[in-house]
Amino acid sequence: MGRTIFSSKQIVLILILLAVTVSSKAQLLNREITLAPNRQSVEDLLELISNQGNFYFSYNSSILRRDSIVSYPGGTRTVRAALNLIFPSGYEFRESENYIIIRRTPIRIQLITNEQPAGENNYFVTGVVRDDQTGERIAAASIYEKERLAATLTDESGAFRLRLKSRYSNASLTVSKEFYEDTTVRIRSGYNQAVTITLSPVEFSGADVIVAPGIGTVPDSLFIAVPQPDSSSILYIYKKMDSLKVQRTALGKFLLSSRLKAQSINLSKFFTVRPVQVSLTPGLSSNGKLNAQVVNNFSFNVFGGYSGGVKGFELGGLFNMDKKDVQYVQVGGLFNIVGGNMTGVQIGGLSNTVLGSGDGLQIGGLNNFTAKSVRGVQVSGISNYTGRSLTGMQLGGVTNFVRDTLKGAQIGGVINFARKLKGVQIGLINVADTSEGYSIGLINIVLKGYHKLAFYNNEVTPFNAAFKTGNHKLYSILLGGVHPDTTKRIVTFGYGVGTDLSFGKTFGMMAEFSAQYCYLGTWDYLNLLNRASVQLRVRISKWLEVYAGPAFSVMISDQPAAVKGWQYPIPSGSFKTYDLGENRTGWLGWHAGFQLF
Repeated sequence: MGRTIFSSKQIVLILILLAVTVSSKAQLLNREITLAPNRQSVEDLLELISNQGNFYFSYNSSILRRDSIVSYPGGTRTVRAALNLIFPSGYEFRESENYIIIRRTPIRIQLITNEQPAGENNYFVTGVVRDDQTGERIAAASIYEKERLAATLTDESGAFRLRLKSRYSNASLTVSKEFYEDTTVRIRSGYNQAVTITLSPVEFSGADVIVAPGIGTVPDSLFIAVPQPDSSSILYIYKKMDSLKVQRTALGKFLLSSRLKAQSINLSKFFTVRPVQVSLTPGLSSNGKLNAQVVNNFSFNVFGGYSGGVKGFELGGLFNMDKKDVQYVQVGGLFNIVGGNMTGVQIGGLSNTVLGSGDGLQIGGLNNFTAKSVRGVQVSGISNYTGRSLTGMQLGGVTNFVRDTLKGAQIGGVINFARKLKGVQIGLINVADTSEGYSIGLINIVLKGYHKLAFYNNEVTPFNAAFKTGNHKLYSILLGGVHPDTTKRIVTFGYGVGTDLSFGKTFGMMAEFSAQYCYLGTWDYLNLLNRASVQLRVRISKWLEVYAGPAFSVMISDQPAAVKGWQYPIPSGSFKTYDLGENRTGWLGWHAGFQLF
């Protein structure tokens, strides 16, 4: 095999290229800069270094005074050495992409002081929590022992006091606070002690993150650093608050204390499991102050409780509130609120609220509310609401609402609504945006469905109008007619249903059934006209159709004689009629007219 031989010039060129490559990838802090001796502000010096080094500085403007004057000796040195001259102590420098981040050196504090043996049963841990960058005390930070579920919050001065049981040989404290990294420290069990704990603020690192629609699953936290004209950066945070949904409800705001809400924010990632808990109120539980972070198998709330979730059975004298999922059975005397999903049976004396999805049976005395999809049955005295799709049934005394697709049935005393109907609606008023199913009621409205305004003639009343709405499978008809002749007047009004079958774009057939009350000069008697008709339909234009066909009518009347100026009997004597018995008369007639839209 032959050998490749490089000339001396080629070797020199390769070495130069390698040196340039290595230099371009050198750490930002190791790059060399040359500045003349000067006396100027920190802000201006950082700008000079940034321009010469071709990178950015990032820092929190609260940790340094940008207008302070610094005497810089000049000369050639690394960026790290230059920064050490500008910031002699108390600062550190980190690299991230093309940024140098300036931050305070974390404060080093003695952890445990004043350690003394305690009594046999309990011991106390007292202390303060500080920011390790600024040294400031942190209020409303959560301090808790995970295994024993003992917890407290720091007060306005960052101080806390926590009682623990001496019988446990090991103990550790975890400190959590929104926008800070969790810190866990070991403590000596059985000894009263004072501690000082520092927390580090969360930091932005890596490439910028853009929050945009359609990303998919969102992580717990996203950070976006936005460079500012003064070479600093503002750190924006997006934080998922799924576990805080319950306390953001109106009842959550009213019933939950500010301390419980602060714990929920700080401990949004910490949940544990316990078999049984008993609560008197949301703040008084056998699980202690961390009950909102505990998922229980059996949960009993005398008046009401606020738990992490249930996987088994929960009973509340007045109410149950759960941050996450509830499975199997939940019964509340007044109401239930679930921040996650509900699977199984949920019964509320007044209401049920599920901020996730529902799978099973919901029974509410007044209403049921599920923010996402439902697969199962909702039954309420007044209203049912599903925020997405429903597969199953809604039975509401007054109203039912499905924001997206209904696959099943809605039965409401007054009104039903579904955006996409793929089942059946039964109610006084039924509304849908689009429909592939059936709406049965007095008024059926499909916004993107079948709408016709018809004018027609028949053997009883020469002038008639009807409004048809629904879909081609089944539409409802509101109709009325009049015979204006002053010697044989008739006024009719009623309701009907119909179906429309198309034979291509031009021809079709309609079958309709209707019932109309006929006013014949008096309200003292029953005069009910029932008609069944079949009509051939021909489309003339986009907005106009004509139709005609036979109709068979049955008149039910107990009126004994005519009222002057009004028609009696119906039909007139020229029609061949059939005596159907019990005041019923039948005959064969016609139905012809045109319809718009």
